[in-house]
Parts: sequence; C-alpha cells; structure tokens
Amino acid sequence: MTETAIAVQTAPETTSLKVVEQNSLTERIDRVRRDIAQRAYEIFERDGRPFGRDLDHWFKAESELLHPAHLSLTESDDTLNVEVEVGGFRAAELAVSVAPSRLTITGKKDTRKENKNGAKTIYQEQCSSEMLRIIDLPAEVDATKSTATLRNGMLELTMPKAASAKANRANAKAA
Repeated sequence: MTETAIAVQTAPETTSLKVVEQNSLTERIDRVRRDIAQRAYEIFERDGRPFGRDLDHWFKAESELLHPAHLSLTESDDTLNVEVEVGGFRAAELAVSVAPSRLTITGKKDTRKENKNGAKTIYQEQCSSEMLRIIDLPAEVDATKSTATLRNGMLELTMPKAASAKANRANAKAA
C-alpha cells in the first residue's frame, strides 16, 4: 500500500502541493497521542482515579488539546470530495496525507503574541493550536492525483477514485 503526503499551499488562483515526509507526519501524530494520554491521566487523577471512565477522560483530553475540524465528505461517480473547516490555520501550518483508503489532516499554529504596548493580559480565551483528523475513506482513491486548496478557512480536497473502486461500483450496478 503506497501513501502520498501533501502539504497545502495557497496562491491567488492555483494551489501547489508539496510532498511531506511520512515520518514527520507519523512523529507528529505520535506526539499528539502522547500529549492526549498525559492529559487524560491528569484528568483521571483529578477525578479521584475512578475506573471505567477511560474513554470519558480520553475524549475530555482530546477536546482540550485539539482544535475541532468539522468536515463534509461527498462522493460522486469518479471522486471523493472533502471540505474541512480550518479557520485560523495558514497553508504552511497544515499537512495533508492521502493514502488509498485514508485521509490524514494535521495542523499546528503558533499562537504566541507579544504585548508591544506593555499592557498586562488579565484574561484571554483561544482555541487549541493543534488539529488532527484521520478519516477512513468509503472508497479507494488515487492519492497521486489528489488536489487540495485552502480558501477562506476552508480546506477543499478532491480525490479521484482508484480504477478498482470505479470497477467495483460498475459491477454493483450491473447486477
């Protein structure tokens, strides 16, 4: 099974895709998983170590550490299309990996701000600076022909179906 990783780049009209090393994406996912596990354990400790609530603690930690990325997946005869809300992320902060049956989207943004006027921050709210979405695709796609564009906080991916997925769909109609 071959995997192709692409990074999203925005330009005025067209989008160029840059190949990202799969190892760097895997390392990022492992680091996020370790961070979530550590936070889930902290929540477990704070709650008095109750057993049987592992998933509750994990989901709570996930919601605290990861930016929600709402998505829409649509299918046509020849393509799978995905739209993902990634507001606040720039193209350089996102990485997209397309495999024949899986889509992985990661992002990390720098949220450090300096107070240039010397003002003291009393209270500040902000969304998480990291995101991770892994989606199992309903049909195999040709990862090498996938395209991605980032426009107004929406990441749009078009993934042509692999020849085997198209053949299976045609056989199902013929029966």
